[in-house]
Amino acid sequence: MLGIDTNLIVRYLTGDHPQQSQRARKLIDGHPVFAAVTVILEVEWVLRSAYGYGAADVARALRAFAGLPTVTIEDAPAVATALDLAEKGVDFADALHLAKSAHCDGFASFDRRLVKAARAAGYENARDA
Repeated sequence: MLGIDTNLIVRYLTGDHPQQSQRARKLIDGHPVFAAVTVILEVEWVLRSAYGYGAADVARALRAFAGLPTVTIEDAPAVATALDLAEKGVDFADALHLAKSAHCDGFASFDRRLVKAARAAGYENARDA
C-alpha cells in the first residue's frame, strides 16, 4: 500500500492538470493507496477554497473517491460522519473534530458557531467552554 498526498487526490478528482491528472489516475487506479485523515482534511479545504466546491459537491467527490476499490481512508467511519455533518452545515474540520471525539462524554469549544452547528446537527453534548 502506498500513502498518497493531497495533490494526487485533487488531480484525480478535478482533472485540472492533464499530465498530472493522468498520472494520478494511473497510480490510484493501479495500486492500493492510503489517504490519511489529515490528507482528506486538506483535500476538502483545497476543493472548497481553491475550486469553489460546495459542501455537497465535496462530500460527493470524497465519497466516490473513498469507494474506489484501491483506496483505504484512515478512520473511514469518522470521515463519513464528518462528511454527513458538513452537509448539515458544520465546517468539515470541526466535523472531523466532533467525529474523532465521539468516544468522549462531550465536546467543548470557545467557538460558539461550532457549538451551535454541532447542536443543530444532533450533537447535544457540544457546549461552550
